[in-house]
Amino acid sequence: MSKSVSLFSALLCTFIWGTTFIAQDTGMDDIGPFTFNAVRFFVGFLAILPLALLFETKKFKLEFKTGFRYFVILSFLIGLSLFLGSALQQVALLYTDVANAAFFTIFYVPMVPIIIFIFKRDSLHWSVWPSVILCLIGGYLLTNFYDATVRLGDTLVILGALFWSTHIIFTGMIVKTYNLPLTLGAIQTLLVALFSFIIGLIYEEFVIKNILNEIDSILYAGILSGGFAFVLQIYAQKNITPAPAAIIFSLEGVFATIAAWFLLSQILDFNNILGCLFILCGVLISQLLPLMRKVNYQ
Repeated sequence: MSKSVSLFSALLCTFIWGTTFIAQDTGMDDIGPFTFNAVRFFVGFLAILPLALLFETKKFKLEFKTGFRYFVILSFLIGLSLFLGSALQQVALLYTDVANAAFFTIFYVPMVPIIIFIFKRDSLHWSVWPSVILCLIGGYLLTNFYDATVRLGDTLVILGALFWSTHIIFTGMIVKTYNLPLTLGAIQTLLVALFSFIIGLIYEEFVIKNILNEIDSILYAGILSGGFAFVLQIYAQKNITPAPAAIIFSLEGVFATIAAWFLLSQILDFNNILGCLFILCGVLISQLLPLMRKVNYQ
């Protein structure tokens, strides 16, 4: 696959993720967050499974020559990370608005190199630290700190960003060894659906009528975001180096804010807009400065 197709995949994936915040926010009028995620990701699994069986079944023997156990372990870690990230994000939307949730989610961008440095001891570019500071300042300006429930929601989203970081890292590891994006997409959505269903059975009620009331949001978030967007992410990370991929993924917050403005009338004030700019600047600095250094040495 050409790099241009991969770039388009990343951009389309980011657009779907950003606009899905609206479906996630409006889809909990009659059901709880874990019920929503359980049904959403099971719908995503059903959407991907036929494609995985059709296009990748014949590749299993060839791909698993490099080790089936490694694939199982990484697939489980990817599914667990996706469950924790999506669960915290979904619960957070009960307490904060779409714009805050979207922008705090992109904290995973500066988190990724830090986590890689801690566990792999890879060199950490100095630009990470000013980018983190800019993101923290932006978060202060973006959040309404006088509102305790909003603070709770934003805290949950930031914690969720940690697991989005591990999801990206584990995905980057598995695509280097296995070329099974559809199979991986089906496995991770099924795992999230199962984990969410178990938690939902304990703390929520599965009422078919209420679920059907949210069917439009569930189908959008399930088929497009829970299903195909994560497959697009896998394709993108297979053919794009981490820096430009992270820059594109960070646009998720921009798409979400624009969608919230058009569809939910969630208007940002001056401080909120300034906070968005600080966060975006921090994200871009953490990715662009290392690239500039590489260009200068070439």
